Amino acid sequence: MHSLQDDLDLISLAARNAGEIALDFFGSKNDVWHKHGNSPVSEADYAVDKFLKETLLNARPNYGWLSEETEDNTDRLSSKRLFVVDPIDGTRGFLAGHKQWCVSVAIVEAQSPIAGVLNCPALEEHFVAAKEQGAFLNGNRMQILDNNDIRSMTGSRKLIEVMEESDDKNYTVLPFVPSLAYRVAMVANRQLDAAVARPGAHDWDLAAADIILSEVGGKLTDINSFARLYNQPTPRSGSLIASSISAHSNLVDLAKAGGFLH
Repeated sequence: MHSLQDDLDLISLAARNAGEIALDFFGSKNDVWHKHGNSPVSEADYAVDKFLKETLLNARPNYGWLSEETEDNTDRLSSKRLFVVDPIDGTRGFLAGHKQWCVSVAIVEAQSPIAGVLNCPALEEHFVAAKEQGAFLNGNRMQILDNNDIRSMTGSRKLIEVMEESDDKNYTVLPFVPSLAYRVAMVANRQLDAAVARPGAHDWDLAAADIILSEVGGKLTDINSFARLYNQPTPRSGSLIASSISAHSNLVDLAKAGGFLH
């Protein structure tokens, strides 16, 4: 088994190179298809997925693989370590020309992420984190979260509508961010206090962002405060809330009182 630092270095460089591939398609011709549920997938998604799968599995052939754009193989369930990849998190935004998208790469062990990278090349932001080693943005150590209150929040489009209609909210609702992973990273980077999501997210949307948030004193759970378990037979999540640890109970109360998560 390779050292955690070696694995982090591997996925960090791979995500940077993958981001450059994605940038070549950003704002230019990009063939698009639609998957089940009318979710778009583009030529860029497939190109990045192919690059990452070849690069990472050639370097670590004994690691498992789970990616949004690769057919799932349950062999991954017996892997000690697993790459969890979203080639482009926020594809809809990517296709619309919005900059808030990222290449998400994580390594999962014992049902938890132990290393993660979010490369956001259009924003020139590169997040990296490893278990008990802290989180870094563009090489600078990120500060530990210490906020107790929920003053700003965002979520999916439908959740934003529900939050905006609340009569007693005492927080600001920020505009929709296409990438769920980036929403969680915004919490980790103190750009907002909380992010929420309805059921339907998958391991690849969350694993890298989860370890980044965790390493700055944040918490990503379901509405009942249970942590996400990764590399399950069905890699799909229920409702999610993300905030600092100290504000998490307040967020749970807000979510339950507002009725926008179940």
